[in-house]
Amino acid sequence: MESLLPALPYFIGAYLIGSLSFAVIVAKLMGLPDPRSFGSGNPGATNMLRTGKKTAAVLTLLGDLAKGYVAVALARYIGGQYGLNPAAIYAACLGVFVGHLFPVYFAFKGGKGVATALGVLLALHPLLGLWCIGTWLVVFGLSRISSLSALAAAAAAPVYAHFLLDDSNAVGVLIVLVALLFWRHRGNIRRLLSGEEGGFAKPRGISKKD
Repeated sequence: MESLLPALPYFIGAYLIGSLSFAVIVAKLMGLPDPRSFGSGNPGATNMLRTGKKTAAVLTLLGDLAKGYVAVALARYIGGQYGLNPAAIYAACLGVFVGHLFPVYFAFKGGKGVATALGVLLALHPLLGLWCIGTWLVVFGLSRISSLSALAAAAAAPVYAHFLLDDSNAVGVLIVLVALLFWRHRGNIRRLLSGEEGGFAKPRGISKKD
């Protein structure tokens, strides 16, 4: 991948944007418990739903999605001014996602990255994001398991990117993102393989159980 060193500031800038954990921010603003202290311990929209506050879950989802989109869109705009468009974009894709997983502002305890990854995909190509949403909906409709749907959509993203973007660098970056997302979902994968992963259920209130 060309111009890696000049692209480093874009990675760092995107990382700082990605480090904004909207689950924690929304919880503080709404007077809710820290999402890292209950349920799955994951600061994401699904765990926020366990509070019974749908608004908190929606705001978390939109915030995490928006930061992925904004980081990549800014890199495209600013990088384009300095002839670093592709390299800046790829650096931002990785930076914002890594920031979400390991946020510097919140003791490096981040989420699993599904919403932020979707924001990245939509910024790379709107159809890329929409096709992944469609994949999520199809798998969820068949399984009613959110984690399986997210993993299937993520796995499909590099394949879709191959046809939509025709750029091996973009596909390579997405493969790295998918590998990180799968790693963050390793507990879910173990439960899926053992048949213990629960399906979708209505919010049942805050619980310490994963």
